[in-house]
Amino acid sequence: MGIELPVIWAVIIFFGVFMYVVMDGFDLGIGMLFPFVPDRHDRDVMMNTVAPVWDGNETWLVLGGAGLLAAFPLAYSIILSGLYLPLIFMLLGLIFRGVAFEFRFKALEHERHVWDKAFIGGSVTAAFFQGVALGAFLQGIPVSGRVYAGGPLDWLAPFPLLSGVGVMIAYTLLGSTWLIMKTEGDLQQRMIHVARPFSLMLLGAIGVVSVWTPLTHPEVAARWFSFPNLVYFAPVPLLVGVGIFWLLRSLKGAPHRSPFVAALGLIFLGYTGMAISIWPNIVPPYITIWTASSPPQSQGFALVGTLFILPFILGYTVWSYYVFRGKVRVGEGYH
Repeated sequence: MGIELPVIWAVIIFFGVFMYVVMDGFDLGIGMLFPFVPDRHDRDVMMNTVAPVWDGNETWLVLGGAGLLAAFPLAYSIILSGLYLPLIFMLLGLIFRGVAFEFRFKALEHERHVWDKAFIGGSVTAAFFQGVALGAFLQGIPVSGRVYAGGPLDWLAPFPLLSGVGVMIAYTLLGSTWLIMKTEGDLQQRMIHVARPFSLMLLGAIGVVSVWTPLTHPEVAARWFSFPNLVYFAPVPLLVGVGIFWLLRSLKGAPHRSPFVAALGLIFLGYTGMAISIWPNIVPPYITIWTASSPPQSQGFALVGTLFILPFILGYTVWSYYVFRGKVRVGEGYH
């Protein structure tokens, strides 16, 4: 049996996007948590928890996008044509947020509130439109032949907008559990109080998406509720329930890493459920990874370079988070 290059590339892209969702997720979540924390010194601590590592988080997004272009150019052209506006809004949010991140530390005291608001706005915009793009993708992209057949505002529909809110909830939960792990004292206690309702809101968002998707897409319903798939995939929703229970339980007492690990588990389960629903399509509902693939020679050539550079990205990521492990306190910082 030969090497299934399209499958390997699908796994690489899946992994790259998941790493971005995890690492930039709690980063964006911190921006959306600013309204819950009015104290300037606490906000400094929040930003300092990610100051040494946030620049490298977008590397994974670049890997996913470049991999899609190299391995599945047909999917790249259709997806970007259909999601051009939400992706542009997402990138504008990331740019605006990055500028606010750097300028906030250098601003005069009476100007700092401007960059705080810019940081909040950039984080909300980026997170919301990431969710909108995801929801529009899962909803299905209309294709005629090999080109996008929809309009520029097809993404402006209830399910993508709901997905945008769901991603904001997920990122805010990730951010709060990250801060529980990285801070202490009053700020940590505030994040514990924030994490509890957002855990329940995330469970509600997962439930709505899990019901909405099979009701509107018969092929997804057949994937999840036909035998023997029903038996194979049953652990996913069961583990979601276990994860929510573990998360809420871990928020009691003196939590440290457990809430963040539980939140990561919930994000992984949601991401896995999405992959199960659309597999093997890379442009739902009909274009598969084999249909959208570039020639094997192109995929093989790009794979060599990717497998060479991927260990360096992973190594740098692990090293940076290891070096800057531990708590961050008022007066400490890396800016």
